[in-house]
Amino acid sequence: MAQVIVRHLEEDVKARLKRRAERHGRSMEEEARHILRNALKRANQPMPELGSRIAARFAKIGLTADLPELHGQAVRSADFGK
Repeated sequence: MAQVIVRHLEEDVKARLKRRAERHGRSMEEEARHILRNALKRANQPMPELGSRIAARFAKIGLTADLPELHGQAVRSADFGK
């Protein structure tokens, strides 16, 4: 297996990595491997469009209404009905 050495890592980053590893019951080394693996898995996936990300976030709280498409419309201030 390959080895990676990380130089000049800030002390606060090291401390946060250590706390995170402890929360997950892993060594700092294993926690770093876990973080790197997960980051690289997501790097290969295409990023969903903004509208899809917004819809996914609000779907968790029960948004079921279709939102109007806004492509090509002029930017305007929000109207809160006042």
